[in-house]
Amino acid sequence: MANPAQGVGVAQTRTIATAATAFLNALSDEQRAAVRFVFEPRPKATAAHFRGGMRGDVDMVGEQYGRAMWSNFPVSDVPRPGLRMGSLSEVQREAAMALLRMLLSDRGYRKVLDIMGSDQALADTGTPYAAGRAAYTLAIFGTPSVADLWMVQFGGHHLALNVTMLGEHAVLAPVLTGCLPAIYEEDGKRVRALAAENDKAFALLDTLDKQQRGWAIIGHPVSELALGPGRDGETMLPVGVKGSTLTSRQRDMLFDLINEWVGILNDVHAAPRLAEIRAALDETYFAWSGPTTCKPDRNGTSYFRVQGPKLFIEFSPQEPGGDLTMHVHTIYRDALNAYGRALSA
Repeated sequence: MANPAQGVGVAQTRTIATAATAFLNALSDEQRAAVRFVFEPRPKATAAHFRGGMRGDVDMVGEQYGRAMWSNFPVSDVPRPGLRMGSLSEVQREAAMALLRMLLSDRGYRKVLDIMGSDQALADTGTPYAAGRAAYTLAIFGTPSVADLWMVQFGGHHLALNVTMLGEHAVLAPVLTGCLPAIYEEDGKRVRALAAENDKAFALLDTLDKQQRGWAIIGHPVSELALGPGRDGETMLPVGVKGSTLTSRQRDMLFDLINEWVGILNDVHAAPRLAEIRAALDETYFAWSGPTTCKPDRNGTSYFRVQGPKLFIEFSPQEPGGDLTMHVHTIYRDALNAYGRALSA
């Protein structure tokens, strides 16, 4: 008997492949050559180093997987393969965004737009590096289809998504989300990027009793990413409060927090991963460093980490810009299935 979930997964992959093909068909031959690459499975990604910064004396790190490049540094310092959105015509940009709408959930697509808007707000103030929506880059690795293993990479300074697909499966990992500024105005409306990640973490912390909080709080520098780009496949001893010591409500809150990253992917493809994470919540840890309160409707200045089997999340306020509440980088990793390694196996 056919598995209905498998059929839905295959249909979702086919829909995404169709959108990717439509995007490719909207390009010139020269553009297609610049946006398409062979998908090259690797045992792990490696660190790639570039010299950058105002005086060219800063080590900028990217994570290289075949021809793909993933980083939390600006695209002018760590070049990403593919085509920049600013080089596309309006029709081509619409086709690129249509691909993202199929690839991501409604919430994930909204998150991407908020992050891109934040980068644009920063670019509008003037930066010595590439910033804004025009600097976002899209690349396709392999042949979009149900039968083949292929990957979409999309991002800019504060966003880096890698989605690998084969048949019914899609893997979102690794992921960078971030923002500077976290709060900005667009079309007369106030936008607060990555608000849910911050607010859900503080809400979970507030439910911890004295003993649980004692386990959760660690002495980690808030602006330091432990497993940033170049650390693919690495693991750390888990720290923090263990899921098995949480109440049922607290475990639900932890799962809802994790979903802010895993749920960026479309609902169909994210469901198996979320079920896997739900089943492992007892072995998942929540750790915290920094202040335990923040102002309402504003990010805090605290670092937190979620670590479980095949799961590593960091939320790290950043010092550049001078206001930790306005600048954050977050990392989501799956040590065993980054870049779809389990699919390629």
